[in-house]
Amino acid sequence: MATAKPQMPRPAANAPHTPRRGRGGLVLMAAALLIAAMAWLWKPLAGDAVTAASYAAHTACACRYIGGRSLEDCRADFMEGMGAVRLSEDRQAHSVTAHFPLLARQTATFRKGEGCMLEAWRKR
Repeated sequence: MATAKPQMPRPAANAPHTPRRGRGGLVLMAAALLIAAMAWLWKPLAGDAVTAASYAAHTACACRYIGGRSLEDCRADFMEGMGAVRLSEDRQAHSVTAHFPLLARQTATFRKGEGCMLEAWRKR
């Protein structure tokens, strides 16, 4: 005894076509959520980036020009989670600049008798 396969009802020929939501809608929704999250988090992220760059510049400047260590060795003095911060130095100016990609940059300069001083912060 064979059983019949149930048939799915077919839409009527004159029924309106309902568009299927494809991946494009999901991609747009995800992009909108990402942009909204970035806008909401931008100020706290930028503040943390300035703090990290300032800490890194001052620490690396003191390590390099007071401690006499190499700039690469100075990274060992950083707190955990500061891997995104990049360092560069200007040997003539006795300064170290720390960059937090896309968000912040800070320079500390060594002056005899004063130590390492951060450049003035600019209000935005």
